[in-house]
Amino acid sequence: MLTEVHNWARFPRSRSIVIPVNSRNQEIPFNKMDVSFLPHGMGRSLGDSCLNDSNALLMTRGLNRIIAFDPLGGRLVAEAGITFDAILRFSIPQGWFLPVTPGTRFVSLGGAVANDVHGKNHHCAGTFGHHVVRFELRRSDGSRLLCSADENADWFRATIGGLGLTGLTEWVEVQLKPITNSCMDSEIIRYRDVDEFYALNAESLDKYEYAVSWADTLSSKGLGRGLFMRGNHNQDSERKTRKAPTGPYINIPGIFPFSLLNRGTLKIFNSVFYNARPARKTAVVPIRPFFYPLDMIGAHHHIYGPRGMMQWQGLIPSREAVREVLTTSADVGGSFLTVMKVMGDQPPAGLLSFSGAGVTIALDFPYSRHALETLPRLDEIVAAAGGRLYPAKDARMSGANFRKYFPQWQELLPFIDPRFSSSFWRRVTAT
Repeated sequence: MLTEVHNWARFPRSRSIVIPVNSRNQEIPFNKMDVSFLPHGMGRSLGDSCLNDSNALLMTRGLNRIIAFDPLGGRLVAEAGITFDAILRFSIPQGWFLPVTPGTRFVSLGGAVANDVHGKNHHCAGTFGHHVVRFELRRSDGSRLLCSADENADWFRATIGGLGLTGLTEWVEVQLKPITNSCMDSEIIRYRDVDEFYALNAESLDKYEYAVSWADTLSSKGLGRGLFMRGNHNQDSERKTRKAPTGPYINIPGIFPFSLLNRGTLKIFNSVFYNARPARKTAVVPIRPFFYPLDMIGAHHHIYGPRGMMQWQGLIPSREAVREVLTTSADVGGSFLTVMKVMGDQPPAGLLSFSGAGVTIALDFPYSRHALETLPRLDEIVAAAGGRLYPAKDARMSGANFRKYFPQWQELLPFIDPRFSSSFWRRVTAT
């Protein structure tokens, strides 16, 4: 029976056969069903890489157990369906934190591997895949592969950032990082334009482990003006470690019948958000608001209305292309949440890893026909600059552009499980 399944953006819509996977020993009907399969964790992807329309999804939320932990060395072994939230609840009181984390703690461990997620510390720590020690990969033929940089290394690299297509990752071993307490030394700086953004990064990236910016894409007073946020883990050994993050402060109970976000409301919000901040503010803050501000508003995606939202995230190598993207994004309608981050130049951990040297810009838009028709202009700017889009955030890039962004995509083909597929993969590889 087909069940409606959606990603966090609620676009696109999808219907799939849902197969809960609750045990590593559970039999999965790979040879009993004439459909393709795809692992599905928390569904926090904002595109169709976590969807498998008219086919089967292996729902891994039941694979949520911690298998082993070394409290002295920080090595954690856990099943792939466990969330970053659950890991943090376990690890923070013991003085350990995730080596890399995206802007939400409600992603699964397996999803973090499959999408090779990145965070505010990419410039110095790389992606999550750089900190994965090993994992076990279950194939549809019944075989299990233990994968690491030294064992089945090709499979290791294909699966990191491999979008769940190489098989079912059942457990992952990852190296955590030590922390002194559960607080951050944080600084927020208001900047006037994209040139100041680059200047702040130049002075920050050697001194601060974490750096990211919110940008106002609708301001007429300075292209890319915004708030630059940087920070380090607090080193005060006398400061008590607080409990790990809990639930949201505010819950949005249901989907709004219409989008609250339009050019007018966004312009007002952006102006107030920018001008209400002091020019520079330093503070010691808990881990949760520093890393996961949007998690503090439960179901915040409901404000985009019943048609959902679209996110566009590109990696842009050149400054001129960054300016073009910021200018053109206003024509799409204005982004509610625009995030800018200077990335590091580490070699990619996976075959299809998104990250690389340059600036990544993430833009959020309510779903609309106008956005669908206008976003390809941003795609072309990125393609011309030699950049790429993030598959985990995409529901509409063309196959032609995917092949430009990832010219090595065919290297993944020998590692794809013949019974695995996704809506994203069929869309971007169709001829």
